[in-house]
Amino acid sequence: MAIDVEKMRNIGISAHIDSGKTTLTERILFYCEKIHAIHEVRGRDGVGATMDSMELERERGITIASASTNVTWKNHPINIIDTPGHVDFTIEVERSLRVLDGAVLVLCAVGGVQSQSITVDRQLSRYNVPFLAFINKADRTGANPRKVCEQLRAKLGHNAVMMQLPIGLEEKFEGLVDLVTMQAVYFDGAAGEQLRYEEVPAHMSHEAEQAREQLIDAASMFSDDLAEAFLEGEVTHDQVHEAVRTGVLRRELTPVFVGSAYKNKGVQTLLDAVTRYLPAPAQVTNTALDLEAGEEPVELSSGSAAKTVALAFKLEDTSYGQLTYIRIYQGTVKKGDELFNTRSRRKFKVGRLIRMHANHMEDISEAPAGDIVALFGIDCASGDTFCDPSLDYSMTSMFVPNPVISLAIRTKDKASSDNLAKALNRFSKEDPTFRTYVDPESQETIIQGMGELHLDVYVERMRREYKAEVETGAPQVAYRETITQRADFNYTHKKQTGGSGQFGRVAGYLEPHPEEDYEFVDEIRGGAIPNEFITSVDKGFRLAMEKGRLIGFPIVGVRAVVNDGSTHPVDSSDMAFQAAGLGAFREAYNRAKPEILEPIMKVVVEGPTEFQGNAFASINQRRGIILSSTETGAFSVVEAEVPLSEMFGYSTVLRSLTQGKAEYSMEFLKYGRVPKSIAEELVERYREERKADAVRA
Repeated sequence: MAIDVEKMRNIGISAHIDSGKTTLTERILFYCEKIHAIHEVRGRDGVGATMDSMELERERGITIASASTNVTWKNHPINIIDTPGHVDFTIEVERSLRVLDGAVLVLCAVGGVQSQSITVDRQLSRYNVPFLAFINKADRTGANPRKVCEQLRAKLGHNAVMMQLPIGLEEKFEGLVDLVTMQAVYFDGAAGEQLRYEEVPAHMSHEAEQAREQLIDAASMFSDDLAEAFLEGEVTHDQVHEAVRTGVLRRELTPVFVGSAYKNKGVQTLLDAVTRYLPAPAQVTNTALDLEAGEEPVELSSGSAAKTVALAFKLEDTSYGQLTYIRIYQGTVKKGDELFNTRSRRKFKVGRLIRMHANHMEDISEAPAGDIVALFGIDCASGDTFCDPSLDYSMTSMFVPNPVISLAIRTKDKASSDNLAKALNRFSKEDPTFRTYVDPESQETIIQGMGELHLDVYVERMRREYKAEVETGAPQVAYRETITQRADFNYTHKKQTGGSGQFGRVAGYLEPHPEEDYEFVDEIRGGAIPNEFITSVDKGFRLAMEKGRLIGFPIVGVRAVVNDGSTHPVDSSDMAFQAAGLGAFREAYNRAKPEILEPIMKVVVEGPTEFQGNAFASINQRRGIILSSTETGAFSVVEAEVPLSEMFGYSTVLRSLTQGKAEYSMEFLKYGRVPKSIAEELVERYREERKADAVRA
């Protein structure tokens, strides 16, 4: 079946967690006749929402991975990506918005603009994506769509305008008033599938007239024809629609729609708005970088006759091999075509071409420019560009935030160890925010991610999908040791084993050096130590600094000065002076009043002002120092310095203290002195571990 690209829409459903994105997508699928029965998110009926195809998603009632589907609404093919709302899975939203032409920002009629709504808005701005706002859950107690529309203006700075008014609210929510046509719309039938149009209820006529005037006043800024018609009192529906569309495409107007996806109200009118106001792929300007012309930007044509350019934006490992989701920006992709991966510099043939519906697949023979499809069996990475072999273009990459939390992980047996390696390889390839490495100090496998839920989900997937029996524990904090005062040394290394022995004497001093981790100063005069052995002393010092004497962590902030020494004509050697340097450092280190340093993180907590006191208290309990606090509207931002060792488990605590409305980010700032009581505990624990190791040995 040929697809009319002019009618195509690529949209994402994005919002704060629990705003009803997946429920809304389920209704869209039903009204577009993609599914024949509606199922709920938490799977109370034993089925679960269509787009939450992962077992974990159905159990937890959250979206973990973005899911793609395609529907047709009134002859308009629509590719839809349902994205997670949880901050831990923000990369799924990033990569979806990178390839979409438009979006629906879902807001809760009670919660309004929440922390993740602000994050999603920033992402929409980053990729310049036009969007509509849908105020969901108008049937809930405390629903206030007008207040949410005000928040869109005040908190996000949008030129938000109501396109509909709710008829009743909370349990009395019956239908909508369409402010363009000035009709009341009711949703009848068991699943709200029958639309009934009537006159605006008499008690709402004045309110509706005022709201319509505001709508036309805002829309007329984008159309001179509408402004003229408004003054003459002859406004047509098409003029309003055209003006609103212009404002949306310029990202200067945010039309606001109302409904309750759960109660099957307002979804069909939202679909009409998607096809009416959001852009077709041809109406969006996309650029690539020409690698042969020094990364000169090149505007891509939306024509299917042009040479192919596509972006791989998401990878998924299935039982049939790697599934690669691609957005085609230019040209056509057909089965059997040869394409060129501009990152790996390899050519490949398109085998299976798939159109996705959640976890179901439909084989197709070709896909035009603007379409979102999937390829099977391609070896590539997320963010790769596929071109016609005669081109050498690269699409700009998506923004990947840095991980903020890490966890130590170990396996219980050999089989699990092999399975874990496969799982880590797959997950880190699929998800750029999930990273893994082996800590050179503790030799533990560390996994990093965007939050505790993020890592918790991956650990659970390792157990279920890879049968890897794993245990987790908080990773060892990367402590450091340093010295606080000068200490002299005069150390002689002497060893006689029959034949030539070992001899080296080193004298000098250690002193604190806060600016650098380590500095070696040679003040030898008169050749007391030959030049070839000076570097050996330096090696010995460096070796000693790899493991401190207090808790076994690396030593930093030391200047080592060598000013005297002596040699033996036969027994002095490189090995002897390395040993002398090692011994001299250790001897002086114990007298230099060593202390333990811990990593201090810069922590930024963002959330509603009403929870600011809770944020302060939680930071103070963690030995944190609050640096600043700023309030913008109903939101506050708290900046603090907190030791990393106190931050484990903080995301869970913060969410429970703020009803899930606050979030935090942290990054390494500096090393700071550990308080005496904690330092004593760490030293005691290290001694106990060494004793236990000695007993086992």
